[in-house]
Amino acid sequence: MSYTVDRELLPDIKVIGVGGGGGNAVNRMVNANIPGVTFVAVNTDAQALATSDAEMRLRIGEKLTKGLGVGGDPTRGERAAEESRAELEELLNGAEMVFVAAGMGGGTGTGAAPVVAEVAREVGALTIGTVTTPFAWEGMARTRAARGGIDKLREKVDTLISIPNSRLLESCPDEYTMEEAFEMADDVLRQAIQAISNIISQNGAINLDFNDVRTVMSEAGPALLAIGDAEGENRAAEAAKKATSSPLLDQTINGATNVLFNVTHDGNLKLRELDIAARVIAEVVDSTANIIFGTVIDPSVGDSVHMTVIATGFSETQAPTVGLTQSRESKPRPVALELPGISDEEDAELPAFLRRNIRSMNEISANGDREARMAERR
Repeated sequence: MSYTVDRELLPDIKVIGVGGGGGNAVNRMVNANIPGVTFVAVNTDAQALATSDAEMRLRIGEKLTKGLGVGGDPTRGERAAEESRAELEELLNGAEMVFVAAGMGGGTGTGAAPVVAEVAREVGALTIGTVTTPFAWEGMARTRAARGGIDKLREKVDTLISIPNSRLLESCPDEYTMEEAFEMADDVLRQAIQAISNIISQNGAINLDFNDVRTVMSEAGPALLAIGDAEGENRAAEAAKKATSSPLLDQTINGATNVLFNVTHDGNLKLRELDIAARVIAEVVDSTANIIFGTVIDPSVGDSVHMTVIATGFSETQAPTVGLTQSRESKPRPVALELPGISDEEDAELPAFLRRNIRSMNEISANGDREARMAERR
Protein backbone atom coordinates (compact mmCIF):
# COMPACT_ATOMS: atom_id res chain seq x y z
CA MET A 1 0.00 0.00 0.00
CA SER A 2 1.22 3.50 -0.84
CA TYR A 3 0.72 6.09 1.85
CA THR A 4 0.91 9.67 0.59
CA VAL A 5 1.66 12.70 2.70
CA ASP A 6 0.23 16.19 2.34
CA ARG A 7 2.82 18.32 0.57
CA GLU A 8 2.54 20.87 3.38
CA LEU A 9 4.13 18.27 5.69
CA LEU A 10 7.09 17.69 3.39
CA PRO A 11 10.39 19.52 3.88
CA ASP A 12 10.77 22.61 1.69
CA ILE A 13 13.08 21.41 -1.10
CA LYS A 14 14.19 23.81 -3.81
CA VAL A 15 16.23 23.08 -6.92
CA ILE A 16 17.94 26.23 -8.19
CA GLY A 17 19.16 26.09 -11.78
CA VAL A 18 21.81 28.78 -12.12
CA GLY A 19 22.81 30.03 -15.58
CA GLY A 20 22.18 28.36 -18.90
CA GLY A 21 23.37 24.85 -18.01
CA GLY A 22 21.55 24.85 -14.69
CA GLY A 23 18.42 26.18 -16.35
CA ASN A 24 18.49 23.41 -18.96
CA ALA A 25 18.86 20.79 -16.24
CA VAL A 26 15.90 22.26 -14.36
CA ASN A 27 13.76 22.10 -17.50
CA ARG A 28 14.52 18.40 -17.79
CA MET A 29 13.64 17.84 -14.14
CA VAL A 30 10.35 19.71 -14.51
CA ASN A 31 9.47 17.47 -17.45
CA ALA A 32 10.35 14.39 -15.35
CA ASN A 33 7.61 15.33 -12.87
CA ILE A 34 9.77 15.00 -9.75
CA PRO A 35 7.36 15.37 -6.80
CA GLY A 36 7.79 17.45 -3.65
CA VAL A 37 10.29 19.88 -5.19
CA THR A 38 10.06 23.56 -6.15
CA PHE A 39 12.06 24.46 -9.27
CA VAL A 40 13.68 27.85 -9.65
CA ALA A 41 15.59 29.34 -12.59
CA VAL A 42 18.19 32.00 -11.78
CA ASN A 43 19.89 33.80 -14.64
CA THR A 44 21.23 37.12 -15.88
CA ASP A 45 19.81 36.47 -19.35
CA ALA A 46 16.20 37.65 -19.63
CA GLN A 47 15.65 35.74 -22.86
CA ALA A 48 16.75 32.44 -21.32
CA LEU A 49 14.46 33.00 -18.32
CA ALA A 50 11.51 33.69 -20.60
CA THR A 51 11.74 30.17 -22.03
CA SER A 52 12.27 28.41 -18.68
CA ASP A 53 9.80 25.76 -17.50
CA ALA A 54 10.58 26.50 -13.83
CA GLU A 55 7.65 27.60 -11.67
CA MET A 56 9.78 30.39 -10.17
CA ARG A 57 12.27 32.61 -12.01
CA LEU A 58 14.69 35.25 -10.78
CA ARG A 59 16.72 37.60 -12.95
CA ILE A 60 19.83 38.66 -11.11
CA GLY A 61 22.14 41.61 -11.72
CA GLU A 62 19.56 43.71 -13.52
CA LYS A 63 21.53 46.95 -13.05
CA LEU A 64 24.80 45.33 -14.07
CA THR A 65 23.65 43.32 -17.09
CA LYS A 66 20.37 44.94 -18.21
CA GLY A 67 19.10 41.38 -18.78
CA LEU A 68 21.69 40.65 -21.47
CA GLY A 69 23.83 38.09 -19.65
CA VAL A 70 27.45 38.38 -18.54
CA GLY A 71 29.24 37.39 -21.73
CA GLY A 72 30.80 34.27 -20.23
CA ASP A 73 32.59 36.23 -17.49
CA PRO A 74 32.34 34.48 -14.08
CA THR A 75 33.40 37.65 -12.26
CA ARG A 76 30.41 39.50 -13.66
CA GLY A 77 28.24 36.50 -12.81
CA GLU A 78 29.37 36.73 -9.19
CA ARG A 79 28.77 40.49 -9.10
CA ALA A 80 25.28 39.99 -10.55
CA ALA A 81 24.42 37.53 -7.77
CA GLU A 82 25.78 39.85 -5.10
CA GLU A 83 23.68 42.68 -6.52
CA SER A 84 20.58 40.51 -6.10
CA ARG A 85 21.55 38.98 -2.77
CA ALA A 86 18.47 40.35 -0.97
CA GLU A 87 16.18 38.78 -3.60
CA LEU A 88 18.03 35.47 -3.25
CA GLU A 89 17.58 35.56 0.53
CA GLU A 90 13.86 36.17 0.12
CA LEU A 91 13.60 33.36 -2.43
CA LEU A 92 15.44 30.82 -0.27
CA ASN A 93 14.07 31.79 3.13
CA GLY A 94 12.41 28.79 4.77
CA ALA A 95 14.02 26.20 2.50
CA GLU A 96 15.26 23.11 4.33
CA MET A 97 17.16 21.58 1.41
CA VAL A 98 18.56 23.40 -1.61
CA PHE A 99 20.14 21.88 -4.70
CA VAL A 100 22.30 24.29 -6.68
CA ALA A 101 22.53 22.99 -10.25
CA ALA A 102 24.90 24.59 -12.73
CA GLY A 103 27.08 23.95 -15.72
CA MET A 104 30.57 25.09 -14.78
CA GLY A 105 32.71 27.05 -17.23
CA GLY A 106 30.31 29.78 -18.34
CA GLY A 107 29.67 33.16 -16.77
CA THR A 108 26.47 33.11 -14.72
CA GLY A 109 26.57 29.49 -13.55
CA THR A 110 30.24 29.57 -12.60
CA GLY A 111 30.18 32.97 -10.92
CA ALA A 112 26.74 33.04 -9.34
CA ALA A 113 26.36 29.46 -8.08
CA PRO A 114 28.73 29.91 -5.11
CA VAL A 115 26.81 33.03 -4.03
CA VAL A 116 23.46 31.20 -4.30
CA ALA A 117 24.88 28.32 -2.25
CA GLU A 118 26.26 30.68 0.38
CA VAL A 119 22.85 32.33 0.80
CA ALA A 120 21.17 28.91 1.02
CA ARG A 121 23.40 27.84 3.89
CA GLU A 122 22.93 31.19 5.61
CA VAL A 123 19.17 30.59 5.75
CA GLY A 124 19.83 27.18 7.29
CA ALA A 125 19.24 24.87 4.33
CA LEU A 126 21.11 21.65 3.70
CA THR A 127 22.89 22.70 0.50
CA ILE A 128 24.00 20.32 -2.21
CA GLY A 129 25.89 21.40 -5.31
CA THR A 130 25.29 19.36 -8.49
CA VAL A 131 27.40 20.57 -11.39
CA THR A 132 28.84 19.47 -14.70
CA THR A 133 32.29 20.35 -16.04
CA PRO A 134 33.01 21.17 -19.70
CA PHE A 135 33.60 18.73 -22.52
CA ALA A 136 37.25 18.68 -23.60
CA TRP A 137 36.44 20.28 -26.93
CA GLU A 138 34.98 23.34 -25.18
CA GLY A 139 38.53 24.63 -24.65
CA MET A 140 41.03 25.25 -21.86
CA ALA A 141 39.67 28.69 -20.96
CA ARG A 142 36.29 27.24 -20.10
CA THR A 143 37.93 24.35 -18.24
CA ARG A 144 40.01 26.76 -16.13
CA ALA A 145 36.93 28.85 -15.36
CA ALA A 146 35.07 25.70 -14.32
CA ARG A 147 37.89 24.65 -12.02
CA GLY A 148 37.87 28.04 -10.30
CA GLY A 149 34.09 27.99 -9.93
CA ILE A 150 34.12 24.51 -8.44
CA ASP A 151 36.82 25.47 -5.94
CA LYS A 152 34.64 28.36 -4.75
CA LEU A 153 31.43 26.33 -4.75
CA ARG A 154 33.04 23.52 -2.73
CA GLU A 155 33.55 25.95 0.14
CA LYS A 156 29.89 27.02 0.13
CA VAL A 157 27.99 23.72 0.02
CA ASP A 158 27.52 20.76 2.35
CA THR A 159 28.11 18.27 -0.44
CA LEU A 160 29.33 18.72 -4.01
CA ILE A 161 28.55 16.27 -6.81
CA SER A 162 30.71 17.13 -9.82
CA ILE A 163 30.00 15.35 -13.10
CA PRO A 164 32.77 15.55 -15.76
CA ASN A 165 31.20 15.79 -19.20
CA SER A 166 34.41 14.47 -20.75
CA ARG A 167 33.91 11.16 -18.90
CA LEU A 168 30.24 11.18 -19.73
CA LEU A 169 31.14 11.44 -23.40
CA GLU A 170 32.85 8.05 -23.20
CA SER A 171 29.50 6.42 -22.50
CA CYS A 172 27.62 8.25 -25.28
CA PRO A 173 26.64 6.18 -28.33
CA ASP A 174 28.70 7.09 -31.40
CA GLU A 175 25.65 8.41 -33.21
CA TYR A 176 24.82 10.99 -30.51
CA THR A 177 24.69 14.61 -31.64
CA MET A 178 26.14 17.49 -29.61
CA GLU A 179 22.65 18.38 -28.41
CA GLU A 180 22.02 14.81 -27.29
CA ALA A 181 25.31 14.78 -25.38
CA PHE A 182 24.33 17.92 -23.47
CA GLU A 183 20.89 16.41 -22.81
CA MET A 184 22.58 13.34 -21.37
CA ALA A 185 24.60 15.56 -19.02
CA ASP A 186 21.42 17.34 -17.94
CA ASP A 187 19.76 13.99 -17.29
CA VAL A 188 22.58 12.84 -15.01
CA LEU A 189 22.04 15.96 -12.90
CA ARG A 190 18.35 15.07 -12.83
CA GLN A 191 19.10 11.53 -11.66
CA ALA A 192 21.36 12.74 -8.84
CA ILE A 193 18.79 15.20 -7.53
CA GLN A 194 15.86 12.82 -7.95
CA ALA A 195 17.68 10.01 -6.12
CA ILE A 196 18.05 12.24 -3.08
CA SER A 197 14.65 13.95 -3.16
CA ASN A 198 12.76 10.65 -3.57
CA ILE A 199 14.22 9.38 -0.31
CA ILE A 200 12.51 12.29 1.43
CA SER A 201 9.24 12.59 -0.49
CA GLN A 202 8.23 8.93 -0.57
CA ASN A 203 6.92 6.47 2.03
CA GLY A 204 5.69 9.05 4.56
CA ALA A 205 8.46 8.67 7.18
CA ILE A 206 9.35 12.29 6.52
CA ASN A 207 11.23 13.32 9.64
CA LEU A 208 13.25 10.12 9.81
CA ASP A 209 14.09 10.12 6.12
CA PHE A 210 15.06 13.78 6.01
CA ASN A 211 17.26 13.40 9.08
CA ASP A 212 18.92 10.38 7.50
CA VAL A 213 19.64 12.33 4.34
CA ARG A 214 20.96 15.23 6.38
CA THR A 215 23.31 12.84 8.16
CA VAL A 216 24.66 11.57 4.85
CA MET A 217 24.96 14.94 3.12
CA SER A 218 25.58 17.57 5.80
CA GLU A 219 29.13 18.95 5.65
CA ALA A 220 30.08 15.80 3.78
CA GLY A 221 32.43 17.35 1.23
CA PRO A 222 32.96 15.73 -2.19
CA ALA A 223 30.52 13.02 -3.21
CA LEU A 224 30.69 10.17 -5.69
CA LEU A 225 27.73 9.57 -7.98
CA ALA A 226 27.49 6.11 -9.50
CA ILE A 227 24.83 4.79 -11.84
CA GLY A 228 24.16 1.23 -12.96
CA ASP A 229 21.57 -0.42 -15.21
CA ALA A 230 20.91 -4.12 -15.71
CA GLU A 231 18.16 -6.47 -16.82
CA GLY A 232 17.46 -10.17 -16.73
CA GLU A 233 17.75 -12.81 -14.05
CA ASN A 234 20.25 -11.07 -11.76
CA ARG A 235 19.26 -7.52 -12.67
CA ALA A 236 19.37 -5.92 -9.22
CA ALA A 237 22.73 -7.41 -8.26
CA GLU A 238 24.25 -6.58 -11.66
CA ALA A 239 23.01 -2.97 -11.49
CA ALA A 240 24.52 -2.63 -8.03
CA LYS A 241 27.84 -4.10 -9.20
CA LYS A 242 28.00 -1.70 -12.15
CA ALA A 243 27.28 1.26 -9.92
CA THR A 244 29.71 0.37 -7.15
CA SER A 245 32.58 -0.34 -9.54
CA SER A 246 32.24 2.97 -11.45
CA PRO A 247 33.16 1.34 -14.76
CA LEU A 248 34.43 4.47 -16.53
CA LEU A 249 36.93 5.33 -13.81
CA ASP A 250 39.55 3.65 -11.67
CA GLN A 251 37.44 4.61 -8.70
CA THR A 252 34.97 2.80 -6.49
CA ILE A 253 32.92 3.73 -3.45
CA ASN A 254 35.22 1.62 -1.25
CA GLY A 255 35.70 3.35 2.08
CA ALA A 256 32.59 5.55 1.94
CA THR A 257 31.08 6.04 5.39
CA ASN A 258 27.74 7.43 4.18
CA VAL A 259 25.78 5.94 1.29
CA LEU A 260 22.41 6.74 -0.24
CA PHE A 261 21.07 4.49 -2.99
CA ASN A 262 17.88 4.60 -4.98
CA VAL A 263 16.41 1.74 -7.03
CA THR A 264 14.11 2.29 -10.02
CA HIS A 265 12.15 -0.76 -11.19
CA ASP A 266 8.89 -1.76 -12.88
CA GLY A 267 7.08 -2.72 -9.68
CA ASN A 268 7.98 -6.41 -9.75
CA LEU A 269 11.26 -6.26 -7.86
CA LYS A 270 11.35 -9.01 -5.25
CA LEU A 271 12.53 -8.51 -1.70
CA ARG A 272 15.32 -11.05 -2.21
CA GLU A 273 16.58 -9.14 -5.26
CA LEU A 274 16.71 -5.94 -3.22
CA ASP A 275 18.47 -7.79 -0.42
CA ILE A 276 21.19 -9.06 -2.76
CA ALA A 277 21.70 -5.61 -4.30
CA ALA A 278 21.94 -4.07 -0.83
CA ARG A 279 24.56 -6.63 0.18
CA VAL A 280 26.65 -5.82 -2.91
CA ILE A 281 26.78 -2.19 -1.82
CA ALA A 282 27.31 -2.94 1.87
CA GLU A 283 30.27 -5.21 1.12
CA VAL A 284 32.33 -2.54 -0.66
CA VAL A 285 31.80 0.45 1.62
CA ASP A 286 33.16 0.99 5.10
CA SER A 287 31.91 -1.66 7.52
CA THR A 288 30.43 1.04 9.76
CA ALA A 289 28.82 2.98 6.91
CA ASN A 290 25.42 4.61 7.33
CA ILE A 291 23.31 3.35 4.40
CA ILE A 292 19.82 4.52 3.43
CA PHE A 293 17.78 3.62 0.38
CA GLY A 294 14.65 4.43 -1.56
CA THR A 295 12.72 2.95 -4.47
CA VAL A 296 10.83 4.34 -7.45
CA ILE A 297 8.37 2.42 -9.61
CA ASP A 298 8.58 3.32 -13.30
CA PRO A 299 6.74 0.86 -15.60
CA SER A 300 8.65 2.20 -18.62
CA VAL A 301 11.91 0.55 -17.48
CA GLY A 302 10.43 -2.89 -18.20
CA ASP A 303 12.59 -5.74 -16.98
CA SER A 304 15.56 -3.52 -16.16
CA VAL A 305 16.64 -2.09 -12.82
CA HIS A 306 18.26 1.32 -12.49
CA MET A 307 20.49 1.97 -9.49
CA THR A 308 21.73 5.40 -8.37
CA VAL A 309 24.30 5.51 -5.59
CA ILE A 310 25.58 8.63 -3.86
CA ALA A 311 28.49 8.10 -1.49
CA THR A 312 30.14 10.55 0.89
CA GLY A 313 32.38 10.52 3.94
CA PHE A 314 35.64 9.61 2.22
CA SER A 315 39.01 10.06 3.87
CA GLU A 316 41.25 12.90 2.73
CA THR A 317 43.45 10.49 0.78
CA GLN A 318 40.53 9.47 -1.45
CA ALA A 319 39.29 11.60 -4.35
CA PRO A 320 35.70 10.76 -5.22
CA THR A 321 34.73 11.17 -8.85
CA VAL A 322 31.78 10.08 -10.93
CA GLY A 323 30.89 6.59 -12.12
CA LEU A 324 28.41 6.40 -14.98
CA THR A 325 26.80 3.89 -17.22
CA GLN A 326 24.46 4.70 -20.05
CA SER A 327 21.23 5.92 -18.50
CA ARG A 328 17.69 5.61 -19.75
CA GLU A 329 15.41 8.63 -19.83
CA SER A 330 12.29 8.07 -17.78
CA LYS A 331 9.49 9.76 -15.91
CA PRO A 332 9.36 7.84 -12.64
CA ARG A 333 6.73 8.15 -9.96
CA PRO A 334 7.64 7.59 -6.30
CA VAL A 335 5.63 5.10 -4.27
CA ALA A 336 6.02 3.22 -1.04
CA LEU A 337 7.93 -0.03 -1.43
CA GLU A 338 5.38 -2.81 -1.11
CA LEU A 339 7.05 -5.84 0.40
CA PRO A 340 5.66 -9.33 0.95
CA GLY A 341 5.39 -10.59 4.48
CA ILE A 342 8.63 -12.10 5.75
CA SER A 343 9.31 -14.25 8.74
CA ASP A 344 11.39 -13.22 11.72
CA GLU A 345 14.04 -15.66 10.54
CA GLU A 346 14.25 -14.07 7.09
CA ASP A 347 14.13 -10.60 8.63
CA ALA A 348 17.13 -11.41 10.81
CA GLU A 349 19.16 -12.32 7.72
CA LEU A 350 18.64 -8.93 6.08
CA PRO A 351 21.15 -6.09 6.52
CA ALA A 352 20.24 -3.88 9.48
CA PHE A 353 19.61 -0.78 7.37
CA LEU A 354 17.25 -2.78 5.13
CA ARG A 355 15.30 -4.08 8.15
CA ARG A 356 14.89 -0.52 9.47
CA ASN A 357 13.44 0.69 6.18
CA ILE A 358 11.08 -2.29 5.88
CA ARG A 359 9.75 -1.81 9.41
CA SER A 360 9.26 1.88 8.80
CA MET A 361 7.30 1.10 5.63
CA ASN A 362 5.16 -1.48 7.40
CA GLU A 363 4.30 1.06 10.12
CA ILE A 364 3.38 3.61 7.46
CA SER A 365 1.10 1.12 5.71
CA ALA A 366 -0.56 0.19 8.99
CA ASN A 367 -1.10 3.84 9.89
CA GLY A 368 -2.61 4.44 6.47
CA ASP A 369 -5.02 1.52 6.93
CA ARG A 370 -6.09 2.81 10.34
CA GLU A 371 -6.71 6.31 9.02
CA ALA A 372 -8.79 4.93 6.16
CA ARG A 373 -10.95 2.92 8.58
CA MET A 374 -11.44 5.94 10.83
CA ALA A 375 -12.45 8.06 7.83
CA GLU A 376 -15.05 5.44 6.85
CA ARG A 377 -16.54 5.50 10.36
CA ARG A 378 -16.85 9.28 10.24
